[in-house]
Amino acid sequence: MFREETITLLQQIVRDYLKAQGYDLVELIYRYEGGGLFLRILTDRPKGGITFGECSLLNNQIGAILDEKNLLDTKYILEVSSPGLDRPLKTKNDFLRCLNRKIRLFLAEPLNGKMEIEGKISGVAGDNLVVDLEAGITEVPLSKISKAKQVIGE
Repeated sequence: MFREETITLLQQIVRDYLKAQGYDLVELIYRYEGGGLFLRILTDRPKGGITFGECSLLNNQIGAILDEKNLLDTKYILEVSSPGLDRPLKTKNDFLRCLNRKIRLFLAEPLNGKMEIEGKISGVAGDNLVVDLEAGITEVPLSKISKAKQVIGE
C-alpha cells in the first residue's frame, strides 16, 4: 500500500474510533524518526479537555485496533496525546471553539499587504473567519490561512 493511501486509511480508522468514543482527531502525524516509524495522534474532546489517563487508555485501544487490522508492515511507536493549549487551528470548529480569544494567523498569500494577522475571533461566516483587529473587523478566507493558533498568556 502506498504511503498516502496508508495515511488516509489510518486517519479514517482513528477518526471513526475516536468519534465513537466522544473525541475529535485533531491531527495524525506519520513520519520516520531515527530509522523507525513514529505515529502521533493528537486528540481532544469537542469542547476541549482530555486527561493523561484518557490518552493512555486511547493509546492502548488504538494500538490494539491498528495491530488487529495489520495496516503497518513495520514496527512503529504510537503516541496519543493532547494537542495542548497552543494547538493548531484548522477547521471551522477549531476556530469556533476559540471564539472571542486572541489568535495569530499566518497566511498563504497577503491580505491587505500582510502575511501575518493577530486579533480576536468574532465568528465564522461561510468560508471566512471573522477577526476583530485593532483597525476593525476583517474577514479572512479560510483557504488563505496556512497556519493558525491561539495566543496564550497575552
